[in-house]
Amino acid sequence: MMIYLIMIFSLIFMNLINFNLIMLYWQNLFFLLSIIFLLFNKTLYMNIKFFWFMFIDYYSFYLIILTIWILGLMILSFMNLNYKKIYLYNLIFLLFSLMFSFNSINYFIFYLFFEISMIPTLLLIIGWGKQFERIEAGMYMIMYTLFSSLPMMMILLKIYYINFSLSMIFLNNLNLINNEYMYMYLMLPFLIKLPMFFFHLWLPKAHVEAPVSGSMILAGIMLKLGGYGILRIILMMEKLNLKFNYLIITISLIGSLYISLVCMQQIDTKMFIAYSSIVHMGILVSSLLTMNLWGYMGGMFMMVGHALCSSGLFCLVNLNYERLYSRSMFLNKGFMNLFPSMGLMWFFMSIFNIGAPPSLNMFSEIFLINSLLAWSAILIIILMLLSMFNSIYMMFFYSSNQHGRIYKNLNNFSFMNIRELMLILLHLIPLFYLILLF
Repeated sequence: MMIYLIMIFSLIFMNLINFNLIMLYWQNLFFLLSIIFLLFNKTLYMNIKFFWFMFIDYYSFYLIILTIWILGLMILSFMNLNYKKIYLYNLIFLLFSLMFSFNSINYFIFYLFFEISMIPTLLLIIGWGKQFERIEAGMYMIMYTLFSSLPMMMILLKIYYINFSLSMIFLNNLNLINNEYMYMYLMLPFLIKLPMFFFHLWLPKAHVEAPVSGSMILAGIMLKLGGYGILRIILMMEKLNLKFNYLIITISLIGSLYISLVCMQQIDTKMFIAYSSIVHMGILVSSLLTMNLWGYMGGMFMMVGHALCSSGLFCLVNLNYERLYSRSMFLNKGFMNLFPSMGLMWFFMSIFNIGAPPSLNMFSEIFLINSLLAWSAILIIILMLLSMFNSIYMMFFYSSNQHGRIYKNLNNFSFMNIRELMLILLHLIPLFYLILLF
């Protein structure tokens, strides 16, 4: 509760100081809150109820830290954008909506803030995107997410009419959902948010048209909101999930294989990272639906590790774009010859996206693979192919980006400045440190 009071005081304080100091103040506040959360993490072993609709547990704890951290990095990344004050207010509104989503103990309050968080994300894409197609991308995102979640609201109201409660703690393990259609409608909004294969068309469009900070929040937090929703909602319908999870797991893993092949023929760097995120999210949703401890723990590691890694890759793509004004892999070549420090950052982010040690992604993949093999040993063939394809397309992506002949029409020959270096390092450092914490 103290965090919300600090932020409300900060909103009043913002109008009294210079805007450059405002940005510095909020950026430092976000990073400080993240570090305080990590140092004083006694809440990991208990459920603490703040109000009638708010609580915190192991999963929401780390996702709140991740939200605050990514929002701080977004402030660090938007120095070159217009309308900075409106942008900052939009980020703060987004932060409040996401934190209330992760803190909600009531399913309807969670659904409410789950939908509210789409408004500032849409404003980021439409307001600060660079091309006219950003309006189409924003409409794709809203139509996919909004219309899929309307049946969920009706089912939640029906559950409340029967039980007079929508508390997550009260409804867990009651197995109230005994209808296949209710199961499908409750799962659909979160499968689209992740996104699962078949429902993924909005994500590449949104990433391509969004500014770098929009891509950071989409890859870092919004996709994880879908995973967190699945984690909460399947506890209310365990029997139906154990009956129908094979269908979603099969579609997700085979879809991830297909998307891996799509990654190998991508020429747009942003589209490449967006499709690689869909591959990882397919493995994530499959492991969560196995409903064992390995899957839950691996899903948590994957949410945090992939958020930092994918967000960092989008930042690196943006650094290349600012120097070349192109996202084409045919033109983005030979950067290691000019910017060796950036080449090192590209190397770390690429191998961490594969799941190489010593990153958090490696631990997450170990847990996820174990959970899926414990559920069905037949999946070992698909998982081996996924690991192989993931390594191939990431190595190809790194080598084509950093090696080769330099494009002669390079617009902006400038080395990484302190802001850009800190932006990437603040993605990499948690990937190392969080191994020790977990």
